[in-house]
Amino acid sequence: MDLDLRKLRYFVAVAEHRQFGRAAQALFITQPVLSRQIRAFEQELGCPLFTRTTRSVELTAAGRQLYDEARLITSVVDTALRRVHEAERGEQRLVVAFAPGLRVSDAIRAFTARHPEVGIDLFPLRWWEQDAPLRDGRAHVGYVRRPFDDSGLRTVPIGHETKVACLPVTHPLAGRDSLTSADLDGEPMLDIRKRRTFSAEEKFEAIASGQGIALVPVSVVGWYSRPDLVYLPVTDLRPEETCLAVPEDGRADLVPAFLEIATPTLRGLSAGAATGQG
Repeated sequence: MDLDLRKLRYFVAVAEHRQFGRAAQALFITQPVLSRQIRAFEQELGCPLFTRTTRSVELTAAGRQLYDEARLITSVVDTALRRVHEAERGEQRLVVAFAPGLRVSDAIRAFTARHPEVGIDLFPLRWWEQDAPLRDGRAHVGYVRRPFDDSGLRTVPIGHETKVACLPVTHPLAGRDSLTSADLDGEPMLDIRKRRTFSAEEKFEAIASGQGIALVPVSVVGWYSRPDLVYLPVTDLRPEETCLAVPEDGRADLVPAFLEIATPTLRGLSAGAATGQG
């Protein structure tokens, strides 16, 4: 079957609003029309996407899987259409992605000073998805930290960053000055890739509520300081590499110019942070 993008967008709206009335308002269509479109979509797919009640709707297992896929599909389509219109208008634009906690603004300022004619779009990466936007075309270049799947990508090393343990303030280990990996043996770790946490705020809320602990990059600590969490160094953890990554077969003409400027800028910042000067 051919996937109907219009129905897919209708599905995403209902999945996000969890209510047909609000989704219909957001889509500027009537609720009966939306309900008919969703029922037709379910019939085409051959499976229910929602469990309906009088007050709300909940995603089925198939619906949750489709929602994960649909957000990616609609994002890629939107990006492609935007670039088509930009090309028609003769615009030059570069999409720069960055992992949580990594600061790319200095590199963008340096690049813009030399290439003011180029527009820059920022693309915040999610915890579990660093390389996918580079592969599917949503971003031209990414400032990321390992580990990630670098097959098909060209990477430029920038620096190294340590991780710290994030625990709720009520945790028995919270009063320690530092930890080792052995101290964390048997502790429930928050598996972000399995949970598919959608935001950093939700991740730290889960930790604070006792659902698990996590190892987080030290650069994130300053952004998410809160009284119900503690961050402790883990003395035997190896630092992880930060790098710039671009698709090996990327066709964006602006990428080499950005790498030329961003690489020394970000390496200088990384070195300064490592010595306590950044």
